[in-house]
Amino acid sequence: MATKSQQLFERARLVMPGGVNSPVRAFRAVGGDPIFIASGKGSRIIDVDGRAYIDYVGSWGPLILGHCHPEVMEALARVLATGTSFGASTEGEVDLAELIREAFPSIERVRMVNSGTEATMSALRVARAATGREKILTFEGCYHGHTNELLVKAGSGVATLGLPDSPGVPRALAELTITVPYNDTQGLEQAFEIHRDQLAAAIVEPIAGNMGCVSPQPGFLAKLRALTARHGTILIADEVMTGFRVAYGGAQELYGFQADLTTLGKIIGGGLPVAAYGGKASLMDLVAPSGPVYQAGTLSGNPLAVAAGLKTLEILRRPGFYEQLEQMSARLASGLPAEAHRAQVPLTLNRVGSMLTAFFTSGPVTDYSSAKRSDTAAFGRFFRGLLENGVYLPPAQFEAAFVSVAHTEADIQETVEAAAKSFAFVQEIAEQRSIAP
Repeated sequence: MATKSQQLFERARLVMPGGVNSPVRAFRAVGGDPIFIASGKGSRIIDVDGRAYIDYVGSWGPLILGHCHPEVMEALARVLATGTSFGASTEGEVDLAELIREAFPSIERVRMVNSGTEATMSALRVARAATGREKILTFEGCYHGHTNELLVKAGSGVATLGLPDSPGVPRALAELTITVPYNDTQGLEQAFEIHRDQLAAAIVEPIAGNMGCVSPQPGFLAKLRALTARHGTILIADEVMTGFRVAYGGAQELYGFQADLTTLGKIIGGGLPVAAYGGKASLMDLVAPSGPVYQAGTLSGNPLAVAAGLKTLEILRRPGFYEQLEQMSARLASGLPAEAHRAQVPLTLNRVGSMLTAFFTSGPVTDYSSAKRSDTAAFGRFFRGLLENGVYLPPAQFEAAFVSVAHTEADIQETVEAAAKSFAFVQEIAEQRSIAP
């Protein structure tokens, strides 16, 4: 008999492309049918069939406090009693913008939008207007949303589906995008040597999260900052994922650099749809109504998302918050490789703070090419094994998992024990295939 999730998926496929509203939800990369979620509380989610899972997706990063944090829910309830959206300015927008500016010294002005894609699209428009140039530089495997020119050699779902570029992207726009391998300082220098004064912007995930979690090698971000400054190119730090996640001031605080423009999302909305872009006043004052670069949004800075974001940032500033997050993340990051080694399964665990990815490959993963050496079939078996044992990882090899402060010692121990069973299953299948005639 079909589960309720399977029944819902059958209905969904009749009315939605692939049965989902975002590709990775379809479980294409891991096999099997997707689960449909009914509720979440703390570190756990419950599907429509009543099964509970320890959740390491966290709505793809925003839920650093876990699901239904009581203080966030109370803040939402207070605002909900006053209205959902006005299409007009509210006090909360100013409060949130001030908090963002305090956290990121590189941001003097900030504009709220509704999604990370909208933030990066708008930041690129500002960079082109400021420089009078058209070309942009990106890094292979970094995903910055589904804006046309940013889908060239992108990571995340594009990598999972095996689509190096997306149909529907005009060739003329794709030709304006220059791609360089992530962490390749020599390739970076060559790109600037060739394109020199044609590059309006260089956009980077300071810590890649969309080819899996990949950290910047020593000197990479410093070289990028130096080259962009030397050539008058706007440096855009895509901190939609890392902002307030790896440190209160994001990757820029962690690695000690300042971008010209920064994009933020996820955590600043506390689980509701919100994003932002900001930077130097001289750049942001080009945005309408201060300047000629037009960008607008009916629901930008809506009261509900702002309230959730304000309460979340308030909690992040409390003493010991990031220390607790680091402790739980480190426990998980040490437990998984230990169990993989015991089962003789090749594994590379990358982690920065509470972001991590278990790559099914024995070598180091430092860029898109090395990430793609992962055994995605083995990851799929591992994922399904964990799911059967009540643990929910991102349903794709090339995605980062997230730890929240709602995760407990017991959660981590249960996850490691479930992983041990799953690694054993992966190894058993590998041995069966090696002796098959």
